[in-house]
Amino acid sequence: MNVQPPADVLRESVEALEHDKNPSDTALEDFAEAFLTALEHGIIRAAEPIADGTWRVNQWVKRGIMLLFRYGHTVALDAFGETFFDKHTIPPRRLELSLGVRMVPGGSAIRRGAYIAPGVICMPPMYINIGAYVGTGTMVDSHALVGSCAQIGQRVHISAGAQIGGVLEPASARPVIIEDDAFIGGNAGIFEGVLIRARAVIAAGVQLTGSVPVFDLVRQTILRANSDGTLEIPDSAVVVPGTRALNDWSFTRAHGLSMACALIVKYRDERTDARTALESVLR
Repeated sequence: MNVQPPADVLRESVEALEHDKNPSDTALEDFAEAFLTALEHGIIRAAEPIADGTWRVNQWVKRGIMLLFRYGHTVALDAFGETFFDKHTIPPRRLELSLGVRMVPGGSAIRRGAYIAPGVICMPPMYINIGAYVGTGTMVDSHALVGSCAQIGQRVHISAGAQIGGVLEPASARPVIIEDDAFIGGNAGIFEGVLIRARAVIAAGVQLTGSVPVFDLVRQTILRANSDGTLEIPDSAVVVPGTRALNDWSFTRAHGLSMACALIVKYRDERTDARTALESVLR
């Protein structure tokens, strides 16, 4: 029986490989297998919650993923009756029934190095990339993407066509984080630097990045990224797409121009689920 090395041993391996410009194939393949397995079992994560409610980005984990790309060479990989061409350090992922993941037929894929908890539902076609973490009871709906190193909590609903962006470089960049019981609407885009707190509702079509301000109509404030580049959507916030007038220039005023923005229009309470909160706003 193989014994999985602890996180501190894997971290030392990452640092050693960063200084070894010509690692042997055996050393590289042994590292790749141990590192990917640790990610898949949730032993190591690209980012993790701290007891005080903040999140810590584990830069060394992201650096380890980048090593797999740096030292891997593209080969033909046969799996599922097809041939793929990818880095030899990241072979195709094969799920087992014992994992308790429901993977519905129809063209979905989960890359090696992604943690998928028991009870996750994957509707086709969807894709989960390396370094991602997807918690128990979450649904990833059709045509949805969970990008590299994105951290998804428990019982999250990622609706059809939603894009949860991935980020590897620079290693210090914060991945997308979506906490427990959040709802991400269809065709929404959540990208680098965004933290969605628990029970928040992101309506269909909302686009959020670390550089986009969000206007909170309830508390009459403007949310912007903090000093480390994180845009935080508060717990239970209901965010919908909106527009704001561009009145700073005579040209925009003359032509009545406006631009898209995101608006917090209410906050969920304990009596409303995500769909009820959203439907009440849209009415």
